[in-house]
Amino acid sequence: MPTISPASTACTRPWHDHPPVVAWERLLWTFADLFGRPSFQLFVSLLSAWPLCPGRRTITRMITVADPDSEHAHDAYHRFLRAGKWSMARLWCRLARLLAATLELPEMLWLHGDDTLFHKSGRKVKGAGSFRDPIRSRAQGVVYAWGLNLVVLTIEVRPPWGGEPLALPINVRLYRKGGPSHLDLMQQMVEEVAGWLPGHSFVLCCDGAYASLAGRRLPRTHLVCRFRKDAALFDMPPERRHGQRGRPRKKGERLPSLEQIAELVPADEWSDILVDVRGVPMRRLLWALPVVWYEVCPDRPILLVIVRDPDRKQADDFFFSTDLAMAPEMVARTYAGRWSIEDTNRNVKQFLGGEDPQCWADKGPERAAALSMWLYSAVWLWYVACHGAPAPWQPRPWYAAKRTPSFADALAALRRALWARRIFDGSDSGSQPAKFTDALIDVLAEAA
Repeated sequence: MPTISPASTACTRPWHDHPPVVAWERLLWTFADLFGRPSFQLFVSLLSAWPLCPGRRTITRMITVADPDSEHAHDAYHRFLRAGKWSMARLWCRLARLLAATLELPEMLWLHGDDTLFHKSGRKVKGAGSFRDPIRSRAQGVVYAWGLNLVVLTIEVRPPWGGEPLALPINVRLYRKGGPSHLDLMQQMVEEVAGWLPGHSFVLCCDGAYASLAGRRLPRTHLVCRFRKDAALFDMPPERRHGQRGRPRKKGERLPSLEQIAELVPADEWSDILVDVRGVPMRRLLWALPVVWYEVCPDRPILLVIVRDPDRKQADDFFFSTDLAMAPEMVARTYAGRWSIEDTNRNVKQFLGGEDPQCWADKGPERAAALSMWLYSAVWLWYVACHGAPAPWQPRPWYAAKRTPSFADALAALRRALWARRIFDGSDSGSQPAKFTDALIDVLAEAA
């Protein structure tokens, strides 16, 4: 794998204003000052070999792609993850700022939060434990699995080709039993991101497990979340009468359950609106009401939003926002966009093998998992910045309805650029017919 030197990257042009393979190298070079020189060479080799590695992405398999000439001892790559003197937090900080600047993100940023389980084998994996497996668990029973429980925070990016938004990880924490809770870790990450991006405000969207964050003061951040079914809601406190004595009331009369509230809403009070659901406009009936959720958020009201399928084929959804001024359709759109973080978790595991690195000790397991998330954001940043719209993906006859590129397409584009550099960089440009070389690169791009 060719290494990057300061002389080769000294240029006043933006990193993405170059041929794709050079842009990838310059993107990685923007993080050079966060490492020592030997560690940075390992970082570049590992992060460029990770997408190219065929099969499982264990460290030893990636070494065969990253360092075929054994320039570094194989344990150097393990030490880089296990005990390297570099900070994952500084990598996340630089990446978040690079995303905001390169993609020209607006002042208001949408964040999505969730936790996911990275399956591991072996009882001596540092930080691993037995956790509920959300994929295999059903209402009939809960399934537990051994692995790393990661709390992930992503930033929503609307790609230039439209369609479903992208959820790009910008912070990750490892949850350990007996340590800070999932809510604590999510709050820590939001506070960190607010410090990294002081010129931005945020809307954080999570599922119902994080609804209690409504009672916490997150810097420059409003929360959009699903209500818990057992939420005890109250009407807004009545206005004080002139001369009334005593402390002001914090809540009004107790409201019925969420399902009962939805059934009591008159038909003429529903708003029939087209809501953007993951890039597709869909008809929804919306109804909103300021309420007090005293148990969770006693000091401020929140906005209850009920979303109903006009055909009643789907059950009603109950969301809330801590921003009373947010339009109900924006609340529905925001929560619908939360599904993109589920796609992110799946893509990292399926296409980048985030669960595969066989790291056991010290910081190795946590860092390897976090780097797989970091690489996902870096690949999308490279793809969007270098290719934009229309993106160069090849439509397939068996996906006739496909209109937008997927992460597999972005990853194949990066592989195509990296394999072409590795195989043909030292060859004569006309030594082989293009139809042969293009076919070879295409096969390699799809095979990894």
